[in-house]
Amino acid sequence: MLCQAFNLIHRLLVIFAISRANSYYTTIANTSMSNANDLINNAIKNHNPFEGRFVVTTHNVWGQGFPDVPSLNAHASDAVYEAIEKVRNKQRQVVGITITAERGLGKSHVISRIRHRLQIDGSALFVYMSQCNDLNRITTEFLSTLANSLKQIGSQGVSQWQELATALVNEAYKKNYAPQQLVNQFRGNLAKNPKIIEVFRDTVLGIKPDIENPDILTAILWTLSPDPAYEVFAIRWLSGHHLPQSKADAMGLANISAKDKEAESFNTVRQILDLISDYKPIVVCFDEMENNTCNELGYTAQQVTAIFAKDLYDKIKRGVLLTCIFPDSWRDEVKRLPNAASVVDRIGQKVIDLKHLNSDEVVALVSGWLEDFYQEKGLTPPHRVYPFDEDKLRALGKERPIVRKVLQWCAENFKPLEDDGNIETVKRKDPVEPVYNQQLAALETTIQDYMEDKASLAQALRLGFSAVIGETIEKVQIEEIKDVKARAVDKGFIDFKVIGKENGKAVKIGVAVLQDSGGRIVGATLKRLIDYKKFDLTRGCLVRSKQINKGAAQAQQCLSELLSKNLGGEWVLLKSEDIKPLLALHFVMKGREDYELSEQQILDFIRSKRIAIDNYLIREILSDPSGEVPEDAVDEESNQGVVNTPVVSNIEEVSIDIF
Repeated sequence: MLCQAFNLIHRLLVIFAISRANSYYTTIANTSMSNANDLINNAIKNHNPFEGRFVVTTHNVWGQGFPDVPSLNAHASDAVYEAIEKVRNKQRQVVGITITAERGLGKSHVISRIRHRLQIDGSALFVYMSQCNDLNRITTEFLSTLANSLKQIGSQGVSQWQELATALVNEAYKKNYAPQQLVNQFRGNLAKNPKIIEVFRDTVLGIKPDIENPDILTAILWTLSPDPAYEVFAIRWLSGHHLPQSKADAMGLANISAKDKEAESFNTVRQILDLISDYKPIVVCFDEMENNTCNELGYTAQQVTAIFAKDLYDKIKRGVLLTCIFPDSWRDEVKRLPNAASVVDRIGQKVIDLKHLNSDEVVALVSGWLEDFYQEKGLTPPHRVYPFDEDKLRALGKERPIVRKVLQWCAENFKPLEDDGNIETVKRKDPVEPVYNQQLAALETTIQDYMEDKASLAQALRLGFSAVIGETIEKVQIEEIKDVKARAVDKGFIDFKVIGKENGKAVKIGVAVLQDSGGRIVGATLKRLIDYKKFDLTRGCLVRSKQINKGAAQAQQCLSELLSKNLGGEWVLLKSEDIKPLLALHFVMKGREDYELSEQQILDFIRSKRIAIDNYLIREILSDPSGEVPEDAVDEESNQGVVNTPVVSNIEEVSIDIF
């Protein structure tokens, strides 16, 4: 009897212990789950992956792309891949594809997908042109775009220029070297013989007799140099820019005169594309070529682009031309060109319409973005579209939305869910701020691409001044920003003038951004900048980062006059860190329709953050002129960074180790 009692007590104690243990572990589990939810909700509060990222920029095409859902508009990207294969297999020589889609439907997402696919599989080289600053000089601008596109990293971990240079050397010498092997060997061979590039060029020229300008081969081969100075100058020359004469001479390159630049640009483009086509197809993509201006013949940006693409089609050996355009522009502008049939027959051999999203695609898009977000944070969400409700996303999909609208909706509704199911109120940022931050971050790695881009630099400065109209800075009350009235021969030298009052007197400051290295262009700009009477100025201001060649007599004379007490002009030193925030704002302003921002919203943001009013360049342009040449101006004529080696008189006797 006593034994039975003990057994009963023992069983009761075991049951109690198990109950306590279950309760304990349930508490632990609930606590763990609660902690996980807290981590997820804190991550959501502190970072919105959709904010300011619903527009694909040039940076996203070349650099870090957006989360991609390959099934979205797969018919468009698949058509491009198929065209590349037909060109590779010599079934077709050139294929012209036009993608028509309204704003925000996902054209640039498709382009980004294509670029990153080609970077992985190496089936073609890729060129991307987005917008054109001067429709009258689209050939010159395309040459610059081509050069800058090919300096981007390709499928072999080096620039696409270096891939091309390696292919040329390998064919000429019947070798099979990887690009990095040639780069690694380059410095030693250059040290033995500074004319090694001539050896390479002459050997390559033997297998490329159709090349009209051997300097193109010379410049391409210079991109193999591990010395950044050589590579930078080579790409600058290939983009159509003047080099300092000492650098041009040292590298064996001839500068093109300014008056021949547009005519020579297309010849250079054609020869570069011919060289590429001997090894791989090339995909040339035109995107975001819409603006509100026309060229001198009255053609719109879309028409100018279509005509230029047609001309490329006629000249290219092997490749795919991909043109992205709005449906109404295709119908009302391109198809109404005087020679519309010849244009459409080439660039529109296949016309692809992008589709609106359905419910499944909306869920796939959002879950794809969220998967990247949670993986980056090392978190596991309760479900694939947390914190969103999948039923709401599917309801959104029934409206057949565009990609941009879905991402905008996500940006606005990305908020943590509290235990009671209510959405926590989170303070929203200024709508301009995340877009500005994105552009600023992109410029951290791309700023040097724009330091030779006069149009973008000048427009960025002009925007900064427009944002401070009505303010008094450095004793100057700013009233207006105006274009300079000039005849055709004088246009393009002085970018704008700042009009205001200083101590009650009228102030009219002409601002000229001048990054060219050619002495004639520098002299021509300064000659106009000191002609105060002709251009109705009280002061001239040169904005430039580089020294002016002491051998350029006219330029030096005009500079002395500009900085004299008589004219009271100024040279403001251009530095990347000072122009960077203004450039970021310029790109936000250019893309404001895509971001659904108003001009006033952007100007208000600039003022509230004091980005322009505290900018060094803005203040220095308005300040009392120092009359001095900046000490920190870059000396491009110096030999710093250039390997100094004895000249070898008989280049035929030089042995090339790598061969």
